[in-house]
Amino acid sequence: MVFDLDLIKKIYGSMPSKVDAARKLVGKPLTLAEKILYSHLYQAPAHAYERGAAYVDFAPDRVAMQDATAQMALLQFMTCGREKVAVPSTVHCDHLIQAKTGAAADLATAKDVNKEVYDFLASISNKYGIGFWKPGAGIIHQVVLENYAFPGGMMIGTDSHTPNAGGLGMVAIGVGGADAVDVMAGLPWELKMPKLIGVKLTGKMSGWTSAKDIILKVAGILTVKGGTGAIVEYFGEGADSLSATGKGTICNMGAEIGATCSLFAYDEKMAAYLKATGREEVAALADGIRDYLRPDKEVYSDPKKYYDQVIEIDLNTLEPYVNGPFTPDLAWPISEFAKAVKEHNWPEVLEVALIGSCTNSSYEDISRSASLAQQAIDKKLKTKAEFTITPGSEQVRYTIEKDGFLKTFDSIGGVVLANACGPCIGQWARHIDDPNRKNSIITSFNRNFAKRNDGLASTHAFVASPEIVTAFAIAGHLSFNPLKDKLKNEKGEEVMLDEPKGVELPPKGFSVDDAGYQAPAKDGKNVQVVVKSDSQRLQLLEPFAAWEGTDLKGLKLLIKAKGKCTTDHISMAGPWLKFRGHLDNISNNMLIGAVNFFNDKTDSVKNELTGEYGAVPATARAYKAASVGTVVVGDENYGEGSSREHAAMEPRHLGVRAIVVRSFARIHETNLKKQGMLALTFANKEDYDKVQEDDSIDILGLTSFAPGKPLTMVLNHKNGSKDEITLNHTYNEQQIGWFKAGGALNVIRAEFAK
Repeated sequence: MVFDLDLIKKIYGSMPSKVDAARKLVGKPLTLAEKILYSHLYQAPAHAYERGAAYVDFAPDRVAMQDATAQMALLQFMTCGREKVAVPSTVHCDHLIQAKTGAAADLATAKDVNKEVYDFLASISNKYGIGFWKPGAGIIHQVVLENYAFPGGMMIGTDSHTPNAGGLGMVAIGVGGADAVDVMAGLPWELKMPKLIGVKLTGKMSGWTSAKDIILKVAGILTVKGGTGAIVEYFGEGADSLSATGKGTICNMGAEIGATCSLFAYDEKMAAYLKATGREEVAALADGIRDYLRPDKEVYSDPKKYYDQVIEIDLNTLEPYVNGPFTPDLAWPISEFAKAVKEHNWPEVLEVALIGSCTNSSYEDISRSASLAQQAIDKKLKTKAEFTITPGSEQVRYTIEKDGFLKTFDSIGGVVLANACGPCIGQWARHIDDPNRKNSIITSFNRNFAKRNDGLASTHAFVASPEIVTAFAIAGHLSFNPLKDKLKNEKGEEVMLDEPKGVELPPKGFSVDDAGYQAPAKDGKNVQVVVKSDSQRLQLLEPFAAWEGTDLKGLKLLIKAKGKCTTDHISMAGPWLKFRGHLDNISNNMLIGAVNFFNDKTDSVKNELTGEYGAVPATARAYKAASVGTVVVGDENYGEGSSREHAAMEPRHLGVRAIVVRSFARIHETNLKKQGMLALTFANKEDYDKVQEDDSIDILGLTSFAPGKPLTMVLNHKNGSKDEITLNHTYNEQQIGWFKAGGALNVIRAEFAK
């Protein structure tokens, strides 16, 4: 089955003329990103848009939502007044399945525990014309790559790893649910025209090196914020040598450098993947406009002239990498990793090795790991660490079982988990003797923030390719270098692991009995969506209040967050995922992972009304009950990580009026704006240090709030002194309208009510 074929034909039919017009408008040859962006404008442009400065309205081709974020997105959508989504949209049930014992039992438990939520998502999808992928069907990004992604397209998804679809040449961008509502409602979707980072790949990988190592190295170069506001476009003969799923891995982890998305040009590898996944017609259509799905030739000849930054990586000399712990940009070549482990006193014994997830669960990934598992059998080796395997989709799982890989993993003690996110997002009932004991795990996932995988601050999580992870599982310790070190087998013999071998696509083709797709009703007018009034999982939304029309005075400091404060710190996943459809309940996790600058503790802040210290959410509720607004102060790259808009909705719900930080991660800043919040940055970053625990805070200038015009924050200190601090912002006229209306959704409601 080929989804959206008529839509793809329409896009490809108009793309050449739109790109030709854009080339004249811009007055120079175009990168691939520019071709896709300019061909997806909501309205024909009158002029070229300045990168990194101009806000632009786009018309994405489709929307994808995972079950955790879809709940809030669709609760918002159902209030906007439309009878059906305006663009093809899908929901994927992948986040709510907890990994505990194994695929079958865990899936059965999830269906029982989450029945209310799954029934809600199935019925609301059915009503509004949304495709529904049932629990067990697979992880959203793998399913999108197998079924929906196409070269030259543009999509948004309510998950930060939506850029995975860039592996098939698609501009695919992670957003919050309110952005998804815009597109599903047929409204323009706003994005600041991204800057462009070009990554030129020369040579060709071999041996132990894989696509994962490219993005692990890039993360080390650019850091977790180096890609903010930019599209990363990969090109060169090295790029064309990578499999489509390998390209997807690289684009997926572009979220870890803050990139808007990442992108590869259409080539033979993409065509082969489209054909292998039953989309021969799409490949034929793409072949027909091939030059429009690649950068112009002049871009290849002189890339520095067309990209804002160019990075070059020689794949011939690239080493495997291991990144971590606690941040995905701490990059170690395998030749230096063992030394780093010893020097930093990281736990050397490896306790768990986990492969799979949306980042690395392709047939190619699994086949390379399985080749090492087979070697372990042949060379009389056993895994020293626990070893788990997470297939990315039912199609991949069914095919690797048919081809014998699951049996191979089982033979060395591997445990196959459900086709779901599982441990990658904290959905892992981990068995450990002492949760406070320092320990090490290694994964082929994308994120490794503290507590990310198992909720334990003591866990040191490292990230590597599936084959490196498998080798470490066999060795059982992190000082092992599979490229040069030997292992002792059951007979006491010293043996070495050979280079992993794999195949990009299954030689006998992909197979699946039931992919898990449920099509919506053709007419959903009579479909009932039920949300029980006493539900603890789902809660209908009430509109947020509009701005009162005055400056904000007498605000209290809720928390001054110290250091890294990701969306996992602001709104944890794991056990809290069950409340993603209930705003009041999930607000009880607000900022409980953030470190308070004044006492170096988590979930412990001072309540100025009582003088006592307490939990962040409870303190916020006390201020809200007393009609006292609050301010959150943060450090660099605040809101890094997931696209979860709950990290913006929870502070809004609990009375926080402004988030003031040194710098924001892109998606989180947008999410705050969408919810009618003030997202502000220190004009002088050192002013962060002036904020005191007992301050009474005023935010001035709101009655003349305008694009490019700073606001003023007055810190009224307890000793009677004060500091006046200049705050910058990036609001345009439309976003200021969201603030005044109390949120973007209030603006949409008003439009559809006319």
